[in-house]
Amino acid sequence: MSKVLAVILAGGQGERLSLLSQKRAKPAVPFGGKYRIIDFALSNCVNSGITDVVVLTQYRPHSLHDHIGIGKPWDLDRQKGGIHLLQPYLGQREEADWYLGTADAVYQNLDFIMEARYDYVLVLAGDHIYRMDYGPMIAFHQQRRADVTLGGVVVPIEEGHRFGILETDAEGRVNSFEEKPKEPRGTLGSMGIYVFNRETLTRVLIEDGRSAESSGKPTQHDFGHNIIPTMVAKGERVYAYPFTGYWQDVGTIQSYWETHMDLLSDHPAFDLYDPSWVIHTRSEERPPARISSGSQIVSSLISHGCVIKGRVEHSVLSPGVVVEENAVVRDSIVLFDSVIGAGSVVDRAILDKEVIVGKNCRIGYGEDMTPNKLEPTRLNTGITLIGKRAHLPDNLKVGRNVKIGTDLRPEDFPSDELTSGETIEDRTFAHGWERELARRTSNIP
Repeated sequence: MSKVLAVILAGGQGERLSLLSQKRAKPAVPFGGKYRIIDFALSNCVNSGITDVVVLTQYRPHSLHDHIGIGKPWDLDRQKGGIHLLQPYLGQREEADWYLGTADAVYQNLDFIMEARYDYVLVLAGDHIYRMDYGPMIAFHQQRRADVTLGGVVVPIEEGHRFGILETDAEGRVNSFEEKPKEPRGTLGSMGIYVFNRETLTRVLIEDGRSAESSGKPTQHDFGHNIIPTMVAKGERVYAYPFTGYWQDVGTIQSYWETHMDLLSDHPAFDLYDPSWVIHTRSEERPPARISSGSQIVSSLISHGCVIKGRVEHSVLSPGVVVEENAVVRDSIVLFDSVIGAGSVVDRAILDKEVIVGKNCRIGYGEDMTPNKLEPTRLNTGITLIGKRAHLPDNLKVGRNVKIGTDLRPEDFPSDELTSGETIEDRTFAHGWERELARRTSNIP
């Protein structure tokens, strides 16, 4: 393969993931039990023979940096090449140090990218679930003598508003591109994957940067909104590489949940167990999962360190999860070190790390599908969200589309029932008045 630099855009806030990305970057959100979302892009790189990787971070990068470290799980801890984690800094623009868009993130790091002689730059999103050998896409790019090649995948027409929508000729040349159209004209969506000739990338980023600066005001400076449409309009050689494998943008609560459920079919479209394409991750040393006598597990993924004494149905459990006696977890995602108390039922819910569900609780009960009153566009399909380290009291009943904030304690719950569509804010927000009162009454200025 020609000399390729992979640039992974991993700074996204991911607001549509609600609580899951409230205190971590979207690519750092756990997925599939033991993994993080960014593991899939990183593993695709090393499995494709690409060992020069830059990860551009921005929003709450701490857990992402801790997870990637020096890149050892992906064999990227090298003297030459390897992995580099870059954050915003005072660079091309002296007056700002915060990325204004995906293209701006790369533009602000052009000096680093230009230090070594690469033939191509592969720009990747760090928040998609897929398995892809980038070699054939780069070969396609070379054969077409393209200036830039986009990864393209067929998406449902009703989901087209979430993607850049392409139209191509018979040879794959893009003749129209519209980012997140209100009324999509087609079903070929951009994957957020771009292969650029090194010189082309440098030129278009500098041109776009100068255009932004000459306007005198911040712009999006984005690949989908600015760079690609401009290149198409100018008649540059923009091509789409058709990808037919499994690919999911897990940018919403519903898609995040559905993609987990896809893993649980008898013949999943995305196979985590394919020995020819290992998904690498940073993994803690934990004991094997323990399944007690009398417990039951049906069509589920159970990670190491779990202790199952109750029943788990069609669910994904991260390392260290405990399901106590007579408890039931159904159609749910339970993240690291959470505990489901004895006799409790968790149905169609997502629990973040270190949640404690008290005894005899009912999480996700009833047929009432009232959308969440504060987040009606994000929580409207019956999925209930519970934030990190929330401790639910015994005998609590929680309906559908409920949002329970982080760090809550049993005394923070005003009653023993949360009806469908309700929200109870995280402890930091709910008790902010206590800190403000303490500050005002103290002698500390």
